[in-house]
Amino acid sequence: MRTTTFFLALYAYGVAAIWPIPSSYSSGDAVLWIDAGVRITYNGANNYSGNGVPYADNTTTSHRIVTAAIERTYDTIFSKNFIPWKFHPRNSDFEPHAGSSKTCISSVVLQQNAADPSDVLKPAAGTVDESYTLTVSVSGEVMISAVTSIGLVRGLTTFTQLFFKHSDGSVYTTLAPVAIQDAPKFQHRGLNMDVSRAYYPPAAIYRTIDALAYNKFNRLHLHATDSQSWTLEIPSLPLLAEKGAYEKGLSYSPAVLQQIQEYGALQGVEVYIEIDMPGHTSSIWFAYPDLIAAFNVQPNWDSYAAEPPSGTLKLNSTAVYDFLNTLFDDLLPRVSQYSSYFHTGGDEVNINAYKLDNTVGTNDTAVLQPLIQKLVDRNHAQVRANGLIPVVLRRSRAVMVERRVCVGDSTEGPQGAGGKLQLLGKFHTYSNKKYTNLILTAADQYLDCGHGQWLNFNPGTSSETFYPYADYCSPRKNWRLMYAYDPLHGVPSDLAHLVLGGECSIWSEQTDPVNLDRNVWPRACAAAEVLWSGAKDAQGQNRSQVTAAPRLSEMRERLVARGVMAEPIQMPFCTQNGSQCSL
Repeated sequence: MRTTTFFLALYAYGVAAIWPIPSSYSSGDAVLWIDAGVRITYNGANNYSGNGVPYADNTTTSHRIVTAAIERTYDTIFSKNFIPWKFHPRNSDFEPHAGSSKTCISSVVLQQNAADPSDVLKPAAGTVDESYTLTVSVSGEVMISAVTSIGLVRGLTTFTQLFFKHSDGSVYTTLAPVAIQDAPKFQHRGLNMDVSRAYYPPAAIYRTIDALAYNKFNRLHLHATDSQSWTLEIPSLPLLAEKGAYEKGLSYSPAVLQQIQEYGALQGVEVYIEIDMPGHTSSIWFAYPDLIAAFNVQPNWDSYAAEPPSGTLKLNSTAVYDFLNTLFDDLLPRVSQYSSYFHTGGDEVNINAYKLDNTVGTNDTAVLQPLIQKLVDRNHAQVRANGLIPVVLRRSRAVMVERRVCVGDSTEGPQGAGGKLQLLGKFHTYSNKKYTNLILTAADQYLDCGHGQWLNFNPGTSSETFYPYADYCSPRKNWRLMYAYDPLHGVPSDLAHLVLGGECSIWSEQTDPVNLDRNVWPRACAAAEVLWSGAKDAQGQNRSQVTAAPRLSEMRERLVARGVMAEPIQMPFCTQNGSQCSL
């Protein structure tokens, strides 16, 4: 009996070896092989033959999206696949034998059932249908159908996860027949990536977009500027990047930023930009010192800012407003080509800094609140005038957030339920149930935690106070904790519609291009499944980490095969021996 239980546990994952887990999924145990010459046809444009070469040129948006997806499908299945020895008993003969009568995938048909909406490359939440159906018959016919081209992208992504590389170089699946119906639980599924505190070359961002799309995320939020460096080149304000970046060349030109956004859009990953303000703006000082108050106060910078160097935009300055108008006039029309959102920050405003602001001269919140409100309203009016939806971070009650999308940092209680309700209640009141929605980001979804302090501490009181030097959000947020997070936990049903989804975050005090992949992946995959599939299973129970772990380990192998240096979550003994690594 023990042996039977072991083998059931070992192989049960193969029935659902898809990440994120689909809404509805059934499969069999028949073997099918796939050859690089298999023909893929798409009813929305031209047909395709082996290696993704189109028979004729077509430059429509839908065609571009599906063309790119087909090319990635060939590349993933035939060039970036892996031999799954880690998921079978040691030294076992687990690979299927082809013989002379092997059955192959004979055709892959992509059926788009409606025209794409006009905003398919820059969708607002919920405007592009991402659902799809996928069937694979035992005789080798494949059908993927969807309402939109992005739905086909998601279906092709799932299709690639059915296949494994054979040691002889061929490619096979053992899961036919397959029937999948799938759709996302949440409309906004994102990663917030800090590209200011550390600079990331475009190749690192492209690789991140690839991994996000492979996990069915649909947003990359670029935290593009902060106190430490200004990474966006603004032609009308050239000194910003020339003097505010760490070094010449460590900034993103308008052309590069557009390429990053377009690269994401073609994979269904909308790249939207954040310029944090009024705090976290010290890097502006290097180009325009008269706009910044309380710059680089030493040695007690922590009285004026969350991090060094201190500094904040002056709150009651016409020069600041003129600067922002010029900045937004330059940037917003450009980023709006591939995004419906723009994030204006709002994080960690330190009121003491305004005692050193010669346009304010006080930290009295009764004075500061209307000035901050005026700044937010000014910014968001210009954002909306450029056809974008404003996004703002809200941690407190200082600023009203009506008619905007808000990123709410909910950390109260074991899953942030109290914080979520406080945020939702305020938004619900301000928006009159019509306009404001919430994107949840919680400390439990911070991927940079647990590395220890990045600050140095002087001998004596400072060192003794902060010993053993844990960072602000320790401990490390492991994938199981992230997998247990439920964005709707404690949210009443009449407010649930306000929750658009969530984001996990990678801040860059101790992350850079060298350790980016292993800090983000595969833990971000856990957030991806929660946001795509929901935190509950069909019976309303929390999803099991026991059955998720082998699927996540498999996703990790697929990411590594695609050039993403993701960490392992278990040793091969565990993946080879099913439930023996469970308690």
